[in-house]
Amino acid sequence: MNTTKNTIIFALSLIVFTNCKAQNTTIMNKNITIDQKVDSLLALMTIEEKVGQMNQYNGFWDVTGPAPEGGSAEQKYEHLRKGLVGSMLSVRGVKEVRAVQKIAVEETRLGIPLIIGFDVIHGYKTLSPIPLAEAASWDLEAIKTSASVAAAEASASGINWTFAPMVDIGRDPRWGRVMEGAGEDPFLGSKIAVARVQGFQGDDLAAPNTIAACAKHFAAYGFAEAGKEYNTVDIGTSTLHNIVLPPFKAAVDTGVRTLMNSFNELNGVPVTGSSYLQRDILKGKWNFKGFVLSDWASIFEMISWGHAKDKREAAKIAATAGSDMDMEGNVYVQELAQLVKDGVVEEAIIDDAVKRILRVKFELGLFEDPFRYCDEEREKETIGNPAHHEAVLDMAKKSIVLLKNENQLLPLKKEGQKIALMGDLADDKSSPLGSWRIASDDETGVSVLEGMQAYKGNTLTYVRGAEVATEQTTFLKEVPLNTTDTSGFAEAVRVAKTVDVVVMVLGEYGFQSGEGRSRTDLQLPGVQQELLEAVYKANPNIVLVLNNGRPLAITWADENIPSIVEAWQLGTQTGNAVAQVLYGDYNPSGKLPMTFPRNVGQVPIYYNYKNTGRPIDKDDNVFWSHYSDVENTPLYPFGHGLSYTNFSYSDLEINGNTFALEDDVNVSVNVTNTGTIDGKEVVQLYIRDLVGSITRPVKELKGFELVEIKAGETKTINFTLNKETLGFYNNNGDFIIEPGDFKVFVGGSSITALETDFVLE
Repeated sequence: MNTTKNTIIFALSLIVFTNCKAQNTTIMNKNITIDQKVDSLLALMTIEEKVGQMNQYNGFWDVTGPAPEGGSAEQKYEHLRKGLVGSMLSVRGVKEVRAVQKIAVEETRLGIPLIIGFDVIHGYKTLSPIPLAEAASWDLEAIKTSASVAAAEASASGINWTFAPMVDIGRDPRWGRVMEGAGEDPFLGSKIAVARVQGFQGDDLAAPNTIAACAKHFAAYGFAEAGKEYNTVDIGTSTLHNIVLPPFKAAVDTGVRTLMNSFNELNGVPVTGSSYLQRDILKGKWNFKGFVLSDWASIFEMISWGHAKDKREAAKIAATAGSDMDMEGNVYVQELAQLVKDGVVEEAIIDDAVKRILRVKFELGLFEDPFRYCDEEREKETIGNPAHHEAVLDMAKKSIVLLKNENQLLPLKKEGQKIALMGDLADDKSSPLGSWRIASDDETGVSVLEGMQAYKGNTLTYVRGAEVATEQTTFLKEVPLNTTDTSGFAEAVRVAKTVDVVVMVLGEYGFQSGEGRSRTDLQLPGVQQELLEAVYKANPNIVLVLNNGRPLAITWADENIPSIVEAWQLGTQTGNAVAQVLYGDYNPSGKLPMTFPRNVGQVPIYYNYKNTGRPIDKDDNVFWSHYSDVENTPLYPFGHGLSYTNFSYSDLEINGNTFALEDDVNVSVNVTNTGTIDGKEVVQLYIRDLVGSITRPVKELKGFELVEIKAGETKTINFTLNKETLGFYNNNGDFIIEPGDFKVFVGGSSITALETDFVLE
């Protein structure tokens, strides 16, 4: 196509399409659909320009400075000027985004705007807790608000697309990316996926304070063998359809605009090249209308997997399989156009991918105003807004889980106590920000020390005790652990003997979890366990505050330490949140979204396991499913979490004994706050389908409600079970419901006390 620029603009106006170089108010005409606009633009594009829309580059030069000269950066810059780039990632800040967008809309032939992506995982500048911590709140509205705060700040900095939420189910805490997800359960994970998508995307994707979401990683990335990053995955179809895929389906059903595939293989095929996942399920059975993005260079990495012999074959496989955009792989932009010209790849496949990408750009309002996310005044007003700090503080408090509290050591008294605060992490303002905080700034978190210093009624003494890391670490480097220096132990022991209570903040450094941070040892890293035991000998009145991005194996602490608080990595307001919980200004209500193992040998361990053929020792011999050296039960089960008050459950009832497959099953239970202070409880409902054509787990979460109950008050909580919650997927991926016997369990964790049953006929 050799059409001149003026002719193109004239043609676009005739077909009622608004080109970024010749704005036309007719784009607002409600009688003209986005699909019509997309088709009109597609008809004007060369095959190279189409493939260009499928190409995403990382920020490769100082965009407000001179153009790059030499090397790959210069080539990428020329590609941008020629319209061979559809998206960029890691370009942030209004000035930088405006600069690249200006090139795209003013220097390219068709002026198609870029979509700007970024890893906005748990906030932009103002950080919420890591996603696993947020999941511990079981508070869907708070999680939605957290995502909306992240969207507001990111969009004010020029970004219009986030590579979040990660909806991978994670059963193995050795895998560092469990910190980025919602835990081990597909029901809870699906609810949180919906909340996060809604928080990011809002009610109007074209609004300047919303961004497109991206559900990742499609699919089964969380099941990497041995919990090792980028490892192979080998699971059955029942696990795929019933555990892995439901959160993705929930995200698609709620309107997520993009999905990202993953680094793993499934059934011997790298998922970037899986037609079964991307064509048959996602775009076929689920009718997904958005587009699919590869993970970083995952198309190119199919060569390393041994699935493609070179870039040309990798491009063919990935495009044919339904991977629409190549993130920083340089595969599509180099190979796809020629593959189409050679007749190896049908142009219809390219057209489908480009339509999907352009449709999202239209939905974001980028054709109406490519600089809608480039308002410097809004950027100044939005980043770090006090309301955002209030929101992330609220989220942080709700994310804290009280694991253990013997002898009412907590809450701390507000006056008259001598308290020692110990641990390297207690005085750290960077580590509590957690991993995946690439837009935030070091030293911007509120430390636990700062949070506790706000309470003036006690004598507070801080002692480091021992460092976690031997030097400052970064997002790209391993954490250099202190495994030998115990020189601070003596001072810690001396101070411990002089105080009433010792608060010890121990755990993982912020960059010890996240992508590339797999661990085979789930105990407290470095010399922290030694420090804990030394201080315990001097003063057993210890409150252990855990900062971590994954479940840890803390069996010794559980056996010896009277009070244990799971405080995760809570983001910008970490210290204030922890202090308010420790002093009782906030009554903790969090519940674990992942099981805590007794030791790493139990991993993977999760509550919704299968019964097996030999579940118990019925013959008083060794031939049953167990370990010889540790019991089968977890240290802390899924759904566990205490409060400063107590709750009792009674009067579990169902509105009948027998139901038809189409009937609703109504369940009610009374929950009483038997303590002396008001509190919140996450009331959890589980079922068991006793006999199925595919074996069913011993328990499955199918309902929960976060309810506030005043001291002495009883509330009746109602749940409804129906065919959507009582059914399951067969090995063909079809959702079915079968007649049979069911059990219902209700309680404050997956270890429930109340149960009843019913029959489906």
